[in-house]
Amino acid sequence: MDILVDDGLVLYTYWRSSAAYRVRIGLELKGLAWEARPVHLVRDGGEQHADSYVAINPQQLVPALLHEGHTLTQSLAVLEYLDERFPQVPLLPADAAGRARVRALAQLVACDIHPINNLRVMQYLERSLQVPADARTQWTLHWMAEGFAAMEAMLVGSADTGSFCHGDRPGLADICLLPQLYNAHRFGLDLTPYPTLRRIEAACQALEAFDRARPENQPDAA
Repeated sequence: MDILVDDGLVLYTYWRSSAAYRVRIGLELKGLAWEARPVHLVRDGGEQHADSYVAINPQQLVPALLHEGHTLTQSLAVLEYLDERFPQVPLLPADAAGRARVRALAQLVACDIHPINNLRVMQYLERSLQVPADARTQWTLHWMAEGFAAMEAMLVGSADTGSFCHGDRPGLADICLLPQLYNAHRFGLDLTPYPTLRRIEAACQALEAFDRARPENQPDAA
């Protein structure tokens, strides 16, 4: 794929951030050139809390995308911006019903699974509520399993599911699914009950764009 040079695309990212991972996949699928500016979420108490970054994103989260004088936050909003600004290699289907289905699948991950398992939630459970490590792990595994079971059923029950979550081209739903499956592997969740998710994961991982976006392939990977 030809790289579309746009030196205005700057992504504040962290190699293990699921939300930043999503945006990296979107950028790579669209063949866009972009600059990574790592924000370490753990070192020195978290670089996202530094005044210099709070000025960029008051929510103190990654990702943040800078483009043409705009600062964009929240991964799904950033991805839809990229889809509208760079419509080649669309991330959403052309029809309204298809777009609604893909958004529902994407939001299942980004709104229902990920937010209650992300770093700041786990740090609050540990530091403020003093929840033991094994209980925190069970919390994470429980909510991932709940979400994956629903997503597996939604995919199996739809004729719109193809090689990927919607048809035979990866899109927004796959972009959200892959980082969450990365987390599932990291925490040791048994993925045997989700054969469709595992099949789609293999199809995505075979693509160069997904490989380039992988956490291990980022310049700040520890």
